[in-house]
Amino acid sequence: MIKRLIAIGFIFGCTSIAWLVLAGATSSRTYTVDASLRSQVERVWGAPQTQLPPAGAWSELVKRSVDTWASGRKKVEWYEERVTQPATLDASNINVALKLEHRQKGLLWYATYGVDFAATYTLVNEASASRELEIALPFPSKDALFDDLRFEIEGRPWLAAPEPVDGRIVGRITAAPGERLLLHAGYRSQGLDRWTYRFGAGIAQVRNFRLNMRTNFAAIDFPEGSISPGHKERTESGWTLRWDFRRLVSGVNIAITMPDKLQPGPLATQIAGFAPVSLFFFIVVLLTIGIVRGVELHPMHFFFLAAAFFSFHLLFAYLADQVSIHAAFVVAAVTSLALVISYLRVVFGNRFAFFAAGGAQLVYLVLFSYAFFFRGLTGLAITIGAIVTLFVLMQATAKTRWGEVFAARAAAGAR
Repeated sequence: MIKRLIAIGFIFGCTSIAWLVLAGATSSRTYTVDASLRSQVERVWGAPQTQLPPAGAWSELVKRSVDTWASGRKKVEWYEERVTQPATLDASNINVALKLEHRQKGLLWYATYGVDFAATYTLVNEASASRELEIALPFPSKDALFDDLRFEIEGRPWLAAPEPVDGRIVGRITAAPGERLLLHAGYRSQGLDRWTYRFGAGIAQVRNFRLNMRTNFAAIDFPEGSISPGHKERTESGWTLRWDFRRLVSGVNIAITMPDKLQPGPLATQIAGFAPVSLFFFIVVLLTIGIVRGVELHPMHFFFLAAAFFSFHLLFAYLADQVSIHAAFVVAAVTSLALVISYLRVVFGNRFAFFAAGGAQLVYLVLFSYAFFFRGLTGLAITIGAIVTLFVLMQATAKTRWGEVFAARAAAGAR
């Protein structure tokens, strides 16, 4: 019996090493190519977008004096300096619609989205005279595509640059003293992972600000250091969110993170890393059932059973980037169950193969592995499974006379 346990332990150790190698290979396939795959996704769909408000400014020449000394005499020299003054952004009324669409590359899903941005800004010339204002709207990303671009002053003709300059679109218009200009800006674009609206560089002040956002996804998340919406309303496909500020001074921004999809690569790595625990439970259950029912399980039986267990993780890891993750899981599970049941059915018959081995494999391989699909509940599910297993084994073997069982087996081995 001791020799058999040592042999089974050796098989268990070798299989565990194979699982660690598989987990490392899967992790490498996932993360070493992530940088290149992400750059491919960004070239097609754009990078994370950060939208800044428009900046209006006017400039004028101001005479300044400087005192100089020559031959002991003071001399005043005059020169002209161009001074730039900002126009006041008095109100912002913004509407944003985010449409999430996950895209898979390799063993990872990327959270790409389409954004429809439309805003009306109120800029005020607070100078005491008419000024030519230069108004610039920065683009949220340098490499993204922008369709249906709108950048115009309501009711006024103005001179807008035909092409963007330095990542922004610029226009010029003459504004009377105290005149309020309504700037309409908008576009349709695409991004990745996160959308942000930044009030300005560093700590910025905003007046009469309103941002309405519609999403087509329910799992909204606001990253650390961002402002949560003051109003949230659930819709059929997502949320309607609103931020309202009368006068705000803040160094944080409005941001929303796209929800992640269950990632095939990290999931396959986690399941393969946990596989030795599943096999350990399976071996303990089969050994106990074999002792109680008098079924002779040889180490070679466990060699083939361990190989059948390993086939589940191997097939799942290499199917996950070809078909949906649930389809890959089902195919891998059915394949592994078929290998175990068809093998033990020939060796020990239908009852032991289907009910003892098949049932144990369904619980400790399939269900334990499927617990990783539920984030935050994996540990609890496995703990409950382990406690239930202990209870069942204790109840099933409570009346077993272990001394007599091992003495009988020792005598049988001596013969």
